[in-house]
Amino acid sequence: MKKLILIVVMFVIATFFIIEDKNNINSYVNNNINDNNVKAIYFSYIELEKYIKDKPIDTIKENINTIINNISSSGFNLLILHVRPFSDSIYPSNIFLPSKSVTSGNTLSFDILKYFLEVSHSYNISVHAWINPYRISSDNNYVITSNHPAYSFVGTNHIKVLDNGVYYNPASEKVNSLIVSGIEEIVTNYDVDGIHFDDYFYPSDDIDLENYNEYKALGGKLSIEEYRYKNVSKMLSLVYSSIKKIDDSVLFGIAPQGNIENNYSTEYLDIKSILSSNGYIDYVMPQIYFGFHNSSKPFSNTYDEWAGLIKVDSIRLIPALALYKSGSSDKYAGSGINEWIDNSDILKRQILYMKSKSSYSGFSIFRYEHFYNSSNDNMKKEVYNIKEILLRK
Repeated sequence: MKKLILIVVMFVIATFFIIEDKNNINSYVNNNINDNNVKAIYFSYIELEKYIKDKPIDTIKENINTIINNISSSGFNLLILHVRPFSDSIYPSNIFLPSKSVTSGNTLSFDILKYFLEVSHSYNISVHAWINPYRISSDNNYVITSNHPAYSFVGTNHIKVLDNGVYYNPASEKVNSLIVSGIEEIVTNYDVDGIHFDDYFYPSDDIDLENYNEYKALGGKLSIEEYRYKNVSKMLSLVYSSIKKIDDSVLFGIAPQGNIENNYSTEYLDIKSILSSNGYIDYVMPQIYFGFHNSSKPFSNTYDEWAGLIKVDSIRLIPALALYKSGSSDKYAGSGINEWIDNSDILKRQILYMKSKSSYSGFSIFRYEHFYNSSNDNMKKEVYNIKEILLRK
């Protein structure tokens, strides 16, 4: 009888520590946002192709171990991992095909997302699953096979072939359902800490004209711009609510263009309304890829403008910064064209500028390869300067 009681007590204690460990991870993840301590780095499909694609399982695991050890040693606490760059997946999916970013075949050698999560969480690194919701391919000659989730859309206006590739139509209800189903599959099956969309919100100015004309014929009163804003906002709202129904600790964030006006004119993202309302996102990561001397969008003014848009206390501002520009001319910067050539501490000064503001919640670096395999001396110096900030307590 004593032995039975001892076994029961040991089981209860073990269960307590398992639950406590999971709670610690969730607490850590939430504190990254709530304690204004986000130090994120992007890991894109380009890196997947270099470190993961078609490699033996042991090599993939070794590379992932090195990647996570690198970002942990540098002081990062959030990995933004590309899990669906082209309507595909780096994990076994009942909806999407294996990503060509990780395999040339039709099957995955093992669950890449699961292993990234296991290793990352062992280092207390949060992982947000990065998704391009509308992009199917950057090749307009791409052939959609019968086992592709878009196959039933071929010949309809649910997808369009454009000059720059093949894309889902944001005005399609069926497309929204597909996007939400894909998100639900990830959040249900994986211990991700967040879902992340970047700036591919509206693929073109004519992808939805058939839908809009039908809407008008039925008595719709919205202008085409307002119609498109509504389509994108509806998609974000659907994704947000679907995530929270499954696990309200999982965050949802977007990375719109740094130029606020472009979000309206080309992406049809009504960012001012979204940042003034609950039920859309938990954080915004605008791509403020501008130097201090950019003629039209100087960094300081642009950051302040973004900070001023947020009217919901729970939404955090975590800008993405352009390490990739270091050592190169910035042809759209006007008189600041050579700023990234003449200076090697731009990102450090940008981070310090943001940290001086009450709106500061962290920052993100684009992207892993530039940080750990810098292509020029300026970039190497930028990385050295950033590490000084990352490793500060």
